[in-house]
Amino acid sequence: MTVTDKNFLDFTLPPELEAHEPPEARGLARDEVRLMVSYRRDDRLVHTQFRDIPEFLDAGDVLVINTSGTLPAALPAYRADGTELGSHLSTQLENNIWSIELRSLENGTTRPFREALAGETLDLPGGAKARLLEPYPHPGNRLWRAELEFPAPHLGYLLEHGQPICYDYVQEDWPLSHYQTVYATEMGSAEMPSAGRAFTPEIITRLVAKGILVVPLLLHTGVASLESHEPPYAEFYRVPDITAEVVNQAKADGRRVIAVGTTVVRALETVTDPAGLIYPGEGWTELVVTPERGVRAVDGILTGWHEPKATHLMMLEAIAGHKHLEVAYKAALHEKYLWHEFGDLHLILP
Repeated sequence: MTVTDKNFLDFTLPPELEAHEPPEARGLARDEVRLMVSYRRDDRLVHTQFRDIPEFLDAGDVLVINTSGTLPAALPAYRADGTELGSHLSTQLENNIWSIELRSLENGTTRPFREALAGETLDLPGGAKARLLEPYPHPGNRLWRAELEFPAPHLGYLLEHGQPICYDYVQEDWPLSHYQTVYATEMGSAEMPSAGRAFTPEIITRLVAKGILVVPLLLHTGVASLESHEPPYAEFYRVPDITAEVVNQAKADGRRVIAVGTTVVRALETVTDPAGLIYPGEGWTELVVTPERGVRAVDGILTGWHEPKATHLMMLEAIAGHKHLEVAYKAALHEKYLWHEFGDLHLILP
């Protein structure tokens, strides 16, 4: 394992460590995925099961969760010449204007499609249409700014015609329920905020009974790019008053604040001032958390295992430091943890 000149962890991910289906299809409950708990102070690692997570958290700790639900945002799209493409609805920018990704279908797999033209209109199922306006956010990118015409409100339309976005390593189509966290309250993410997938109502009850505070925020995720590891684009977030208040009080008391997922870190850090004070708010964030910037709001994170050179690894390095991250990822590869949204989890603690 090495570090590139951009401070990314660089390693080879064996195909057998990619989770190809939900844990339920492997005979496991949601909360029976594996969990590595790593302590950055001394690089200590504990290998356990996610359902034991309450044992590693203390009364007074604050868990911050992202309550965004996953949209069935994948649709077939047809060009005027009849060519079928895949389309991924990434982000609703305003009313009927969305950012979308087009993908070509090749031998059972898909790749970004870069031959579309501004002004062309694509046919979508059920009489819907997508008119391509311009590359988003600037020329050369894989996303388009597009005007979508739905025959019904977009949520109802997508629930009828759409499918969850999935990638080559997921070998079957799975129902939308497999792509939702149990605490999702507002649908809007193109891809599942997957760090929270293993939570069950029983786990949350045990955490609350132990005195661990669970507070929400919202960040609607856009479409990731496995091919080019681009930084995330602007995403809509909402941090409510109660969450800012609870997190600020925990920090003042010296209690730990643990983010459930990189989306939570992005939202919280967006509303945190240089002195570490969190403010409620909502809007669009373009923040990319790097080791150079550092983190101000969180002490730890529950997260999945990220692909080699993924930009999320910069955020994890900002939280844990490069050396600790390298120790944890080396152990994850050796112990055969599973990657991706249906895989295993990593809890990084001070």
